[in-house]
Amino acid sequence: MTVYAAIAGVFALMGGIVFYASLDNKELDQIEIELTSVELRDVNTVNNQAKLEVTFLIKNPSDKTLTVSQIDFELFGNDELLGSGLYSTADIALPGRALFYSGAEIPLKNTFVLNKSEENAKLYDDIINERISSFTAEGKITTQTSWSETDKDFKTGY
Repeated sequence: MTVYAAIAGVFALMGGIVFYASLDNKELDQIEIELTSVELRDVNTVNNQAKLEVTFLIKNPSDKTLTVSQIDFELFGNDELLGSGLYSTADIALPGRALFYSGAEIPLKNTFVLNKSEENAKLYDDIINERISSFTAEGKITTQTSWSETDKDFKTGY
């Protein structure tokens, strides 16, 4: 009987931990992400690559301190798909990441590489000649606290 009580106690403790961790989910869902700029940084004519600097402004309106571990996005220029990008700090320990305190607004920058191909030759030329008037990003942002992690879909542009 004692063994059964101990097993039940362990399950209750595990359930309590899961419940406690889920209390942060409402706060994590309040995160705001905005695409603020896409700038041409480098053009490699040998490899036919253009490097773009994509900047997202992350806002934390909640009362919880959190971090952003990943932004997985697709980038569009003039409503045409340029490709997929990934901002990730998953390989950095939680204490080493940028902390988003309550009310914080922090820009996160990522390098996006566009390779020229037969399918996107016109779009590539428009990018390197800076003839794109609007950019849009859509994807998923992953935020974390010390107890919880959540994903939020987003779509933003200018």
